[in-house]
Amino acid sequence: MHEIDREADRRIRLAAFRRVEQLQETYGGAIPGAELRAGFEIDGRRIPLLMQQGIVKPRGMDLALVITTSFRDPYGDVVSDEGFIEYHYQGNDPLRYDNLAVTRAGLEGVPLLYLRGIGPARYQAFWPAFVHEDDPGSLRWLVAIDDPQVLRPDLTPAVVDEAHRRYTTQLARRRLHQSLFRERVLDAYSSRCTICRLRHRELLDAAHIVADSDPRGIAAVSNGLALCKIHHSAFDVNIIGIRPDCVVEVRTDVLEEADGPMLRHGIQELHGQRLLLPHRPAHRPRPDLLEVRYEQFRAAS
Repeated sequence: MHEIDREADRRIRLAAFRRVEQLQETYGGAIPGAELRAGFEIDGRRIPLLMQQGIVKPRGMDLALVITTSFRDPYGDVVSDEGFIEYHYQGNDPLRYDNLAVTRAGLEGVPLLYLRGIGPARYQAFWPAFVHEDDPGSLRWLVAIDDPQVLRPDLTPAVVDEAHRRYTTQLARRRLHQSLFRERVLDAYSSRCTICRLRHRELLDAAHIVADSDPRGIAAVSNGLALCKIHHSAFDVNIIGIRPDCVVEVRTDVLEEADGPMLRHGIQELHGQRLLLPHRPAHRPRPDLLEVRYEQFRAAS
């Protein structure tokens, strides 16, 4: 690339990273595909961040800007044993224009935006992503996710240590799994709190019944509950418990408190109420997991 092209490329990448940062502040870890397709405007032109093909190389750029793994990933992009994302070529031709655009980005050492589908038309964004290794024999690249704080103003990374990149990519993988769990649980509960029926998705969490740090805390919808933030907190600190038959209990000392309407209507009146459950039986809370968590609640009562 010529020097003037490098500067234009740098400005577009910076604008792309700023845009996804804004979108994350608005939507959290689930950015709507429509917002990404709309992209952003720079120098009188619109740059999309999401297109039908997985690799986005805007017109006039020699290097890829975005790589995307769809929710229903046809290529099987995974995190390797070494801690890097195995991102597969588009098709089987390493010399295809979009594949070359990613390979060249790796040779130039420029950061990419990585979008991972976490639900229908919802994506989580990671940046900066760097091509760590190109493997045309296996039709894949190894991609590392880094911390935005490592980027200098010219977009070169301040840290290029392989162990650091493996570690940060594994952190990104954990974030991704948390987002996937949240989206799947909230979808199963039709974006409603299982206790109070609140419908505002932005105010809902996916709570683990048994903590994911516990060997029994599987990352499955049946180990999750859609809870509004106040009832999630109450569940975590054992103010609220849920019996294996999906009935809510409120801790005895809290039932006996005298306070304002929030405690009365928001907590105490829940005692004896049944949960609102998902339509699909496979998504409903597993009784054995509820039993484990209920015993913790009883021990705290």
